[in-house]
Amino acid sequence: MVMKRLLVTAAFLGAMTVSALAIELPPDIAKRGSLKVALVPNYPPMEFRDPATSALTGFDIDLGEALGRKLGVKIEWTETSFAEFMPSISTGRVDAILSGFTDYASRHEIASFVDYLRSGPKFFVQQSRASEFKDMAALCGKKVGASRRTMFPAEIDKWSQKNCGSNPIQFVGTDGSADARTQLRQGRIDAAVQGNETLPYLMDLEPGTYAPVGDPFATQFTGIALPVKEKALQQAILEAVDALIADGTYRTLLAKWKLSDNAIEKATINAGQ
Repeated sequence: MVMKRLLVTAAFLGAMTVSALAIELPPDIAKRGSLKVALVPNYPPMEFRDPATSALTGFDIDLGEALGRKLGVKIEWTETSFAEFMPSISTGRVDAILSGFTDYASRHEIASFVDYLRSGPKFFVQQSRASEFKDMAALCGKKVGASRRTMFPAEIDKWSQKNCGSNPIQFVGTDGSADARTQLRQGRIDAAVQGNETLPYLMDLEPGTYAPVGDPFATQFTGIALPVKEKALQQAILEAVDALIADGTYRTLLAKWKLSDNAIEKATINAGQ
């Protein structure tokens, strides 16, 4: 009987914890019972469509659904384009962006970020040419591609200026990371850059195709973008992420998607530079 009472009490307290988090949500979200979340599902393993079922899948999808359960709301996924991320936040079309979105200080005027993953840009080449690139210095003077829609071009230029002197990297802007990989396979560029959180998954997906070169050459944080003025929503999401870290869900999801090396110990707000 005592054990039964303890279990009932524990369940009640657990329910109260979820409710407490939900109470902190803005009134319109709490009343609606859902959180509208924007994404572009083309960045495995973060978010993509399962080739067999076309269902949304990936680390961010699993994390978003887990956050929804913690907050006591349903996640309404809204597909959009990368260019529409910030306008969708500023106009209120969505409540949040959860889509492998990097937290940069330049974005803080429009959005505040609850950071949930540590990442960084990394060079990679074709496996067949790996012997030509024994270290990062071998990239100087070479054609390196990366998505022009990201901050990778600026990071590549910064690294090149610091390390390549009079023989700089020749940057090639691409239409997203998938295009960069296509150009790399076709031999139109010598190397490519994308977030180190994606490479282990891609190398498993296409074995024997790519080889990483060196370590990440900048430290970045991936975050959930939220409207700047929505302080209650920011705090609720922060607490929900920390709750997932505390109960082990976060680590389980990281391991599932081969992202354990990108773990953080505690969620932060606007840690990006």
